[in-house]
Order: sequence, then C-alpha cells, then structure tokens
Amino acid sequence: MAILPLAGTAAAQQPAQPKVLRVALTTGIDHLNPFTASLAASTQVGRFIYEFLTIPSADKAEASPALAESWTTSPDKLTWTFKIRQGVKWSDGQPVTAKDAAYTFNRMLTDETARTANGNYVTNFQSVAAPDDTTLVIKTKAVQATMDLLDVPIVPEHIWAQIKDLNDPKTDDLSVVGVSDGPYQLTEYKQNEYVKFTANTAYWRGAPKVDELQLLVFKDVEAAVNALKQGEVDVINRLTPTQFDALKGQPNIATNQAPGRRYNEININFGVEDVNNKPIGNGNPVLKDLALRQAIAQSIDTKTIVDKVMGGYGQLGGGVIPPIYSAYHWDPAPAEARKFDLAAANKTLDDAGYLKGNDGIRVAPGGARLELRLTGHANRAFDQRTAQYVAGWLQQIGISVKQELVSDEELNDRTTAGNYDLAISGYATNPDPDYALALHTCAARPNTEGKGATTDTFFCDPAYDGFYKQQLTDTDPVTRAGYVKQAQARLYSQAVNVVLDYDNSLEAYRSDKFSGFQTQPQPQGSILEQTGYWGVYGAVPAGTQTAAADAGGSNTVLWIVLGVVVVVVLVGGGIMIGRRGKAADDRE
Repeated sequence: MAILPLAGTAAAQQPAQPKVLRVALTTGIDHLNPFTASLAASTQVGRFIYEFLTIPSADKAEASPALAESWTTSPDKLTWTFKIRQGVKWSDGQPVTAKDAAYTFNRMLTDETARTANGNYVTNFQSVAAPDDTTLVIKTKAVQATMDLLDVPIVPEHIWAQIKDLNDPKTDDLSVVGVSDGPYQLTEYKQNEYVKFTANTAYWRGAPKVDELQLLVFKDVEAAVNALKQGEVDVINRLTPTQFDALKGQPNIATNQAPGRRYNEININFGVEDVNNKPIGNGNPVLKDLALRQAIAQSIDTKTIVDKVMGGYGQLGGGVIPPIYSAYHWDPAPAEARKFDLAAANKTLDDAGYLKGNDGIRVAPGGARLELRLTGHANRAFDQRTAQYVAGWLQQIGISVKQELVSDEELNDRTTAGNYDLAISGYATNPDPDYALALHTCAARPNTEGKGATTDTFFCDPAYDGFYKQQLTDTDPVTRAGYVKQAQARLYSQAVNVVLDYDNSLEAYRSDKFSGFQTQPQPQGSILEQTGYWGVYGAVPAGTQTAAADAGGSNTVLWIVLGVVVVVVLVGGGIMIGRRGKAADDRE
C-alpha cells in the first residue's frame, strides 16, 4: 500500500524562500564610490556596505562603537587613539584592520578627489597612523570637536590602493565596491534601475533578519506608491502629504511620521566662484546685489510652503541645522527675521534703482531685465509646487521667472557647475553640525574642473569661515553651539540661500511583509535615510521574532511595529514591552 506524505510534511521540506526587503528609491544615485558619492541614496548605499569607526546610535544619534570598540584622547585633545575591533573580515575573507582605516584617511589627505564627499572631516588632520592592526592614531593640528563621530566609511586598502584615479568609472564596479564589511554586501547594480545586496551573515553585530536588500528606482513617488499598494515594494519614504494621508488606514500598510533631518532651500547664484576665486557658471550677474537677493528672500512665503506644499508636515525654515538637533538649531530673532512682505520687497527694489518697465518687469540700473531661471527636480512634487509659488511671488515684485525642472542628474550637473540663477535644493544633515556648516565654507568650493570638495551654496565669507573654525575647535558644548548659531546667522544675513522648511519624514511600509523597523532617533524617528544603517539592518520580517540588535550602546531599543511605537527594554536578560501612547500632535 502506498503511503502519501502529509501536505504539511511536504511543505516543511520545501526550501525556505529568501526574505527580501525592497526599498523604493525616487532619487538618483550618482556614485557607489564612497569617496565621491554625494546624493542621498548614494550615501545610504555606503552606510549599508561599509562600517565606520563610530556610528550615531539608534536611540539618541550619539557617538557609539562600530569598527572602533573604544577611543581615548590625549590631555591636549590633539591625539586620538581608536581601538579597532578584532575578528571583523571583509567579504573576500581578508581581515579588517587599523591599516584599512589609516589608508582611508590618508587617501583623503593626499588625494583631492577622495575629499569630495567628506573632506571636511580631515582638513584639520596632522597625521594618521596604524602602529598595529588594532590601533589607529590620529593627530590633529588643532582641537577638533568632531573626532568621536567621523562620518567616513572605512574601505579595504587591498582593493582601493590599486585604484590610482578615483574618478575612474571602475570605482563603481562590483569588483571594487562589492568588497565590504557592513551589514550588507552589494551584489548587483544597474544604473537608474536598482541596487541589490545580500545579508552579511558574518557581520560582527549579527546577521540582518532579511536575506536580501533591494533598492528599486522609480521615476517618481507616485509610481513608487502604486508599487507599494501592489506589494511590489516593502517600504517607501519622501511621500507627499497627500500620498501619506491617503495611505493611512490602507490594508496591510502602516505609516510613519517623524521629524526630519533635511532642510529644503532655494539657492541664489550670487556670482559663484571656484576654490581659486575664479568665476564659474552662467548665473545672472544682477544677483551679486545683496539688496536684490534680500528682496527675493523677503518675497518667499515659507509659511505657505509648509502649510500648502507640505500640508503642515514640516516646520518653518531658519538656519541650516533642523530643529531635530535642538542644541544647534538657530532661528532668527524677530528683529532680524525676513518677514514675507511683497510691499516691502518692492520698496527695497525701488530704492535700489530697479525700475519697472511697461510690462511690469524690472530693469537693473545697468539696463538688464530681471529675468531669472529657477531649476529643481522634475520628478519631485515639492519642487513642482514650490516653483509655481515662487514664480508667482517674484512676478509680483517685477521679476520674471522661467521654471526649468530637470532630472536629478541634470540638476546635479547644473548646480555643481554654477549654471543656474535660482535652484531648489536641500541637504540631509548629521547629528554633529560640522558637515552642514562645512558645505558653505570657502574650502568646500570645487576646483577649476568642478571636482574636489562638495559645496551647497558656493558661499565664501571670512566672517562665516571664522565661526566655522571656532565651532570645530571648541569642545565645550554650550560655547560650540553659540558659534554654530552665529555661523547660521551670518549665512542667513547674506541671502545666498533661503531655507524654506524642515520637512517631516513621511514613510510607509507593508505591514503584512514586515512587522517592524528600528528607527533613528527615538522615540519618534525615521526608518530610511538615517545617519546609519539601523532601519534596514533592524528590519523584522512578518512572523519573525523581534530581537534586540545592538543599537549602539543603549539598553532600550525601539521599533515601529504594525504602525504602533513599541519600546523594548532589556531587563536582567528578560524583555519588558510597553506601548507608547500617542502624543497630541501625532498624525499617524
């Protein structure tokens, strides 16, 4: 008599399907090369595949151990010694040592291209050495407040030392970027389509709970939202307010709202120059006039941007450090704030000699008509709506605006080369304010070829640079914060950019596929675009037991679980779970 196997037994014998986390991308990837990557999605790739000396913790976004187990400083605070973790290996089996870290920083010190993404962290370095495999010694020229949180991915010397030109396209090849030590290993890349990774099962913190990670590129957020609804992707961010509200309560979809670490801005081409003070780009020269720039800034209603464009999911713009980093955030005092006032802006231009023609468009004292180009992202709803508002406001003060919204790549090319008049832009900031401030220093400007450091506004101002240097070398938190705020005030006064808002992080994920994600910071943080890898590393597939991964030195780990914030506190080897009550302003 034949015996048929039970269906349950047969099912149990089937090989387990890999657990895949699919992340929707609506922004471009410029490089996989960590030395030159500057776009948000590109830097996230670097965070997923490379380890850092230290990393902002998941809970408070404060310095916590990573490749460096511990670190000490000399009494004069000029010498920093990092104890490198033993037993960590690159994905090709070679050991990760202090020599890899020394190579990474020394390459940045000696190669201008290597300083493109994160050069601000090494400009004050005197020397970097690895006396043995577990010891890294960095000596600085002056005291440097950022030494315990250097946002630089450490790369394998035996791979990158062979590459003489960091602009070589092969630096994006898997033979180079496929050798890594982070929670994920990059396995496949197709430009403008996807990046795929496998979990690093030998990762020192423990393997991720997903087997594969995929970053899938969509032409716009609407297409990505449709993919989320169809179950073709698992998590998405940068939602518009309308999309976010529409996804609330949808079957098998959970939403997450958190204060963001980004600022949106409009950059004004004030006559930009390269690092050698040579003019570059084709900006309209009338914008060299501070009075004109201030009138433009006064004609932009940031409250309307927050209320109408952001649907209230944001905060009014001020300085370049968002309120999420409250110790360093700056808002102008009432007496120095630029209030939205079209009448006052018109008077400013009248007094400065910009006369209106018969068609209502003003003419500069030299005879040039005030006709400006406004560029931004063609695939981003924020840019589309903001451009319409700004063009309308400036029309009312006699400035004609031509809207030129383009692809991510084209926008990056234009702004890098100074080929714009007005540009909608923005940056994600770090817990330490140095990076956000460094984007506006003289040294951040590119060289004649458009290579080298990364600038936001091309700003170069001795007073600003002075405040920047003072904040970098002052280790007293209160005093340093004062310099950080003075730098932001100086930038604001020169009207080379207008910070529009600090947008909330609006995210959604498939709750039938994933039961939770580790957020940063906590208790109300983002899943994606963190200053770390916690969101994708701490992703918990549905049906998987939630276990507390090492979150950077805290005994409290927080996940978003099925749309509800859950706090997990480790108590004497056990777990105590409590549901966090919703705050009055919690829109989820």
